[in-house]
Amino acid sequence: MSNFGRVVKSTGSWYKVSVDGEITECRLPGKFRLQKKEVTNPVTVGDFVKFTIGDDGSGMITEIEERRNYLPRQATHGRRGEQILVANVDRAWVVQSVKQPKLNLGFIDRFLVACEAYEIPAGIIINKSDLANPKAEEFIEDITSLYESLNYKVCLTSIQKKETINELINHLKDNLNVFIGPSGVGKTSILNAIDPKLNLKTGEVSEYSNKGKHTTTFASLVPLEIGGYVTDTPGIREFGIVNIEKPELSLYFPEMAEPRENCKYYNCTHYHEPDCGVREAFELGAIDADRYHNYLSILQSLEK
Repeated sequence: MSNFGRVVKSTGSWYKVSVDGEITECRLPGKFRLQKKEVTNPVTVGDFVKFTIGDDGSGMITEIEERRNYLPRQATHGRRGEQILVANVDRAWVVQSVKQPKLNLGFIDRFLVACEAYEIPAGIIINKSDLANPKAEEFIEDITSLYESLNYKVCLTSIQKKETINELINHLKDNLNVFIGPSGVGKTSILNAIDPKLNLKTGEVSEYSNKGKHTTTFASLVPLEIGGYVTDTPGIREFGIVNIEKPELSLYFPEMAEPRENCKYYNCTHYHEPDCGVREAFELGAIDADRYHNYLSILQSLEK
């Protein structure tokens, strides 16, 4: 008999599949790995799968349902291809902190490009807002205004301020959300503040490197008492973009959509070409300087 459920945790060799809250440990036949050589993990959290149950009570995945969307990044540790972080997402959130570790606009923009490319609604969480001094508060106000003008929801959170967590809860309820960010920004602490019953393990920021220590080892879907899930993912220091060619990149910067219509060349990269509408908009101040420079940084990192 075939069963139908959702993958809620993946360790690479075993998959926890939930059917109405009941968990079955499942394996994946090797044929799926052969069919999808371009990805490091043919099944990921958020996937809907069909499986059969053996005499020992464990399951065997027989079919992977077509995904509505998914969020990939470049495979790490020298492996080729892409790593799929989560599938069938309602909203993806990039999590940064005011300090310890400090906010990284380059990471935010890489993440937002991937969400735009794979048609995933995206938002930004800036955590540890209670640590902001007046200068940091001004900076946060500026970037909040910038990203909200581009239709990205920005939430300022602090586990010390319950009202900020309550505001975030309103955006998470009944959805499959994913939190992506470096170790130490407080992804797991936010989850514990949303639902104290979770009691998830949290880590500290290294005093030596000012970077977080990994506490989440494998991605998992954490069910929320309010309804829905949050995918708690291992800390990611770099977000490597895959499957985007250089002339395409500006398609995923919303503020470049109109100016790029004024470019002389259809395959303009908006870096060195003459009569470039995007560079002209940047020089006139219509495109934020940090966003444009992050665009150039991503452009240079893409394969030719």
